[in-house]
Amino acid sequence: MNKPVPTIKGETVDSETRCTHYHTDKDIIAIKFYCCNTYYPCYQCHNGHADHDIKRWPKSMFNEKAILCGVCKNELSIDEYLTCSSTCPHCHSSFNPGCSLHGHIYFEQKS
Repeated sequence: MNKPVPTIKGETVDSETRCTHYHTDKDIIAIKFYCCNTYYPCYQCHNGHADHDIKRWPKSMFNEKAILCGVCKNELSIDEYLTCSSTCPHCHSSFNPGCSLHGHIYFEQKS
């Protein structure tokens, strides 16, 4: 039995989690926000739709499934995502490597 695909909130523009803010071929992930346990395509979608500030995932919880590949719909742990070299380990689709520029918004930084 297949696991249901999580609901993605925000300003999505297609079924692969692209949004009005980020919509290149490689913008295919959604992030479950620690503060609300809700998937959004990006921090701008969260800020535009949530009624609270972003809280980053603590390092101690990087084993949690919090990244959704918009192509194959598999959930990755934060550790998997941070070490995957911008490629889904399940379907091998390419993720936008520029997303790493926003990592400090989503994840507590390793020291």
